[in-house]
Amino acid sequence: MKKYFGVFILILIFLGGIVFYQYARFNDNKLHVVFCDVGQGDGIFIRTASGKNFLIDAGPDEKIIGCLERHMPFWERKITLAFLSHPHLDHFAGFNHVFKRYNLLSFAAEDLNNKSASFQGLLSQLNDKKLRIQYLYSGDSFKIKDGTRFSVLAPTKDFIDRTSPNGQIGENGEFASLIILVSYGSFRAVFTGDSQASELNQAISDNSIDGTKILEVPHHGSKTGLSIEILDRLRPNYAVISVGAHNRYGHPNKFTLDLLNEFGIKTLNTSKNGDIEIISDGKNFKVR
Repeated sequence: MKKYFGVFILILIFLGGIVFYQYARFNDNKLHVVFCDVGQGDGIFIRTASGKNFLIDAGPDEKIIGCLERHMPFWERKITLAFLSHPHLDHFAGFNHVFKRYNLLSFAAEDLNNKSASFQGLLSQLNDKKLRIQYLYSGDSFKIKDGTRFSVLAPTKDFIDRTSPNGQIGENGEFASLIILVSYGSFRAVFTGDSQASELNQAISDNSIDGTKILEVPHHGSKTGLSIEILDRLRPNYAVISVGAHNRYGHPNKFTLDLLNEFGIKTLNTSKNGDIEIISDGKNFKVR
């Protein structure tokens, strides 16, 4: 009997150690931004200094779950807000798996529809869970108590009307995409989805954005996402490309890589680096 009691105590100590380690790791009063390795797609997890969880896109499949499990305490199942940058499969399909494992409190997106069966299925799931989509435009923003601010830089309603006059987006067309600035103290990161250079350039000009620490390279490093004007204005310390290895689109494009190299910007790539985590105390930041 004493033997079993001793084993039981050791198990409790072991489990307690795991809980203590995870609590200390994930509650360090710092902002954590994780570009998840989801293959050819986007999935970005953000955990604020006060432990609020946010998600920008969810990738093309269940890989997003592995990322969330690696970067959230195992006992947490709550995501405060999920953003969908635009209704393309490689950005929204992973939400089907997120819904099964996590409790989403709210959902936000741009006001564009995709007639595909897969996207209509996502809308049905949102309806079943009684999650009303909050449609966002340039100028919308909110700040949580720990000081983290989410600011929507694009699209404007005018941009959507001009590029998608019927309010639709196809799986192959690249039009408007949410562009979101996340700031915490002096730390700033810009998340671009599949935006094109014209939209991103307009967004940073309209919102007077000068300089950022982290820039998500638009559209997985495609040729049409960046320009000299954008990089000259933003001057990011790091550029991050969310992309799948040996993808059929040839992403990231050599033009984009050469442009980043010309500006001396350190460039990271999920297909080579795996999950890319940026941690900031609001003044300094490090990449892990």
